[in-house]
Amino acid sequence: MAEEAELAAVILAAGKGTRMKSDLPKVLHPALEQPLVGWTVQSAISAQASRIVAVVGYGREQVSSYLSGAFGAQVETVVQAEQRGTGHAVQCALPPLADFEGVVVILYGDCPLIPGELIAELTTLAREGDEPVAMVTGRLAEPTGYGRILRNAAGQVVAIREHRDCTEIERLITEVNPGIYAVRSSFLREALNELEANNSQGELYLTDIIARAAHAGGVASLPADMDDMLGVNDRADLALSEARLRRRVNRDLMRKGVTLRDPESTWVSAHSQVETGAILEPGVHLRGQCKVATGARIDVGCVLTDTEVHEGAYLRPYTVSAESVVGQDARVGPFAHLRPQTVLGPECRIGNFVETKKTTLGKGSKANHLAYLGDGILGEGVNVGAGTIFCNYDGVQKHVTTLEDGVFIGSDSQLVAPVTIGEGAYVGSGSTITKDVPAGALAIARPRQKNLEGYATRLRERLAREKLERTKNDA
Repeated sequence: MAEEAELAAVILAAGKGTRMKSDLPKVLHPALEQPLVGWTVQSAISAQASRIVAVVGYGREQVSSYLSGAFGAQVETVVQAEQRGTGHAVQCALPPLADFEGVVVILYGDCPLIPGELIAELTTLAREGDEPVAMVTGRLAEPTGYGRILRNAAGQVVAIREHRDCTEIERLITEVNPGIYAVRSSFLREALNELEANNSQGELYLTDIIARAAHAGGVASLPADMDDMLGVNDRADLALSEARLRRRVNRDLMRKGVTLRDPESTWVSAHSQVETGAILEPGVHLRGQCKVATGARIDVGCVLTDTEVHEGAYLRPYTVSAESVVGQDARVGPFAHLRPQTVLGPECRIGNFVETKKTTLGKGSKANHLAYLGDGILGEGVNVGAGTIFCNYDGVQKHVTTLEDGVFIGSDSQLVAPVTIGEGAYVGSGSTITKDVPAGALAIARPRQKNLEGYATRLRERLAREKLERTKNDA
């Protein structure tokens, strides 16, 4: 077969997965926040598949909707309305490939670990050899449940026997079939048309095409690591697959030049991006679509979701952020909480136990201690003192607090929105501000201090006497 033959991928994704004990179709269960079937599609794409057909069944609307939304026209879907085995599933995929001439690789939507490099290698084997089928094989010390590879005296693959159909002698074979095939399209059509349900399950086994291929030119085999072939059948398998995917993602990041101090405790979603030169300390979680720029440092225990961290920014330990932007050379935390629509400009400072929400801070602005900034617009060079609160909610609506450039807010102030503090204005500590403050003004809104000489001493003496009287009465 010519090397330039096209590649199509058929992905079997029709099963319910009853052992998952979930109404969600098995192939939509996420690993690193990407559905299992999405990992398989990505591997097919990386192997240069020009056509991808997914066979759906249980939860077809959900699976089709995900594939369409995530991959668009790259993936076509067909329905296997009746579950009659893997051979029947591949038969369902043939109509969209009626005019396809090339190699068809058969994959599974619940096997997220299959590397694209392995698919490409298997495809090359199918293109360059004389055999109509190339297949992946593996070895297991405990092969229960897997189909066994049957070879003749010359070592050639002659058939696959499903575990339930094996004789006692055949069950001793440790070479197994992971179910990954690359098949010439013309041979695949002919072989599928001749499948018969002459087995204990009464199903059409895809594995039966191997015996036919053995008589029609042979079967090429490619040994592979069975750890990469792991299928997900239950929640334990899902956790194991996710752990392996996490190690793979982390390994690739480190090889790209990202520092991971402790890759075993670092969790990066499938949709996040970390640039060369960034540093992720132990226990960091990047969820959703995070972007971490070169030179940024995310310290111990930070949890970021859909957050963009610019070059040189530093998130100190245990910062939590969602749907926010951290500007260049900004400093955040420790123990800070950036809620959605927080935008920190360059060189901003958000300190310990500061919470922000739907608030923008201009260059160099800071709130270093124990503050709540909600629905705020802060200009450049603004200082917000400890204990300051933006009172943004009146019980019905949210209102905006605006602090113009150079504003200084004294500690323990309450700014009752809607309110604007003009450029360069000061707000005295302990103030409750309910009206706009003009530029350059000093606003103080607190009661006048009054000292009552000797009152504290007299109060203590009275309270002590009352306590003594109560003690006598109780006796």
